[in-house]
Amino acid sequence: MKKTVKKAAPKKAATKKPAVKESPILKEVKQLYSFMQDNSLDTIEYDQNGLYLRLVKAKPAMVPVPVNVGTAAVAGPAAAAAPAQEQYKEVIKSPLMGIFFRGSTPSAPPFVKEGATVKKGDVICLIEAMKVFNEVRADFNCVIQKVLVENGKPIKQGDALFAIERV
Repeated sequence: MKKTVKKAAPKKAATKKPAVKESPILKEVKQLYSFMQDNSLDTIEYDQNGLYLRLVKAKPAMVPVPVNVGTAAVAGPAAAAAPAQEQYKEVIKSPLMGIFFRGSTPSAPPFVKEGATVKKGDVICLIEAMKVFNEVRADFNCVIQKVLVENGKPIKQGDALFAIERV
């Protein structure tokens, strides 16, 4: 018994798009991006052979917090901040200008309450500046005696935020 083997008919050449040659720079960018993703990096910078590249992972959008903008007396906030600093022995001051928030959202509880003991590095409030929420952390262990700023109010750099007592 003889076996016959049929040869397959030659396939017609598929209409392929001409191969686009990937540039070496694009290959490097793809490798850097893969490296960034594999290692969970937020930012990566690359500078070699005249090519400078900085890849930054986009941050998730922050939830907008409604702020009541009311009419304030011209000397109101400035006049109120100075006595607050003089009235208490020690205060935590604002490191930047922006909007003061006691909690992460309007419905969330405040980070700290009056009478609370705070440890070094604990988040005590948020300051929103240019749509970025900046955490303010305690520089040392302390007890919060009084919150000196209302939630959602604008503050300036150096304004007293909390009256404290070191522990």
